[in-house]
Amino acid sequence: MKSCARNLKYLFKCPRRPVVLGFRRFAADRWDFFQNDDSPGTPLTDASSGLIRTIGRWSLAALIINTMIGASIFGLPALIAAHLGRWSPLGFLVAFAVIAAIAACMAEVASQFHETGGPYLYTRAAFGRFLAIQNGWLTWLTRIAAVSAVANLFISYLAELYPGVTAPLPRAGVLSVLIGFLAVVNYRGVTGGKGLSDFFTVTKVALLGFFVLAGLAALALHPSIRVHPAATQPAAKDWFEAVLLMMYSYGGFEAALIATGETRDARKDIPFALFTGIGATTVLYIAVQYLVIHTIPNVAASSAPAVDSARRFLSPLGVHIVAAGTLISAYGYLSANMLHTPRITFAMGEHGDFPAFFGRIHPRFRTPHLSIVIFAVALLLFSVAGDFHWNAMLSSVARLFVYGSVAAALPVLRKKQPAADAFRLPWGSFIAILTLLLTAVLVTQMHKGELVVIAGTSALAFANWLWARRQTETSQPLS
Repeated sequence: MKSCARNLKYLFKCPRRPVVLGFRRFAADRWDFFQNDDSPGTPLTDASSGLIRTIGRWSLAALIINTMIGASIFGLPALIAAHLGRWSPLGFLVAFAVIAAIAACMAEVASQFHETGGPYLYTRAAFGRFLAIQNGWLTWLTRIAAVSAVANLFISYLAELYPGVTAPLPRAGVLSVLIGFLAVVNYRGVTGGKGLSDFFTVTKVALLGFFVLAGLAALALHPSIRVHPAATQPAAKDWFEAVLLMMYSYGGFEAALIATGETRDARKDIPFALFTGIGATTVLYIAVQYLVIHTIPNVAASSAPAVDSARRFLSPLGVHIVAAGTLISAYGYLSANMLHTPRITFAMGEHGDFPAFFGRIHPRFRTPHLSIVIFAVALLLFSVAGDFHWNAMLSSVARLFVYGSVAAALPVLRKKQPAADAFRLPWGSFIAILTLLLTAVLVTQMHKGELVVIAGTSALAFANWLWARRQTETSQPLS
């Protein structure tokens, strides 16, 4: 009630500002809201870090969409349909509610920070260095593993066109070119990386839109191709496992916030970008899921549901376009992560929690160039040495702890910074508790092998903390 009262008070003080999404202080002048803040001009520079603030609200939303929509949308619909059948499109609404709770906590916490670092930085402010370093390692490994998994998936899809690419040397060569090109673009400036991310986002959404619109039109004009899913009644276990799969398809939206130090206005842009990106992605997921279950007779047995669905209503050329969309979607995912993930080690180096060279800024390009190079090398090693399943497991496990840490930080930061100029989530503490309960339930579903990975990562982070503590002690002058 107090939160709602503060919201109303703020609105009456600012009568000319419209409410966006109905949340406190998430307002802007009408012209400023609709103005394209990504237009060329003199970029803002963060005096504290030297990074250029060139990412506006629409580019941030595009970065979030690009990070979420990887290659999973082209494979998961069959697995989800196997659990829920005709109820599978509705399942995405359930998953959206879960993800929205997590994203809502993320929106309030992230809007209080104008520096680069993402969940690592939030945990540091709320709980101190030890848990921050644990979070930083988990976040970094989450992103490396997730991107490596998609890089391997890219090779698998490319093998449909060029079978020889799966041989060890060609595979390593293709991965080197893919990752190296993205590293060079982002090394030379955040504007280039942002533009590349925007391009891939628009392209993949356009290709998915083509697939969805063509399929819905075909169902309307040619009813004979419509498949009626069996009237199954999913059990509670089916719903739980399906929602877990759907949450995997949403994974990564939090990673885009790592580049907050290069956003123009964190307080207004982060909530807008989060809910715009997640909302748009949900609409696409529901549409793809609906189309797949109504065009493939035995959808649960399909290994490439999007392509199999396209064969039912598109020409061979159209099917190739959809197949190309898979490769574009996967590479777009790689480009988004090359933009924001190196900012984790940059932030840790800047705060003295990693060796200082991680926090260096290129004097000409104003990018964390060494962090970019190190991330690209680590990504290449994980991609060449590992496979899709191993990397995906590591990513999924570590992400739960990152979500939980941000939810736990919300009430702590409210106490520490009650007057912060930030977005305030109505019933924020209640939603944070729900999010913590959710992540705790999901953690109980992990297997022994996954817990071993987390334990090993925590051990590395602990050693990192001991090093950082020793560095701090030796740098302090003797009294």
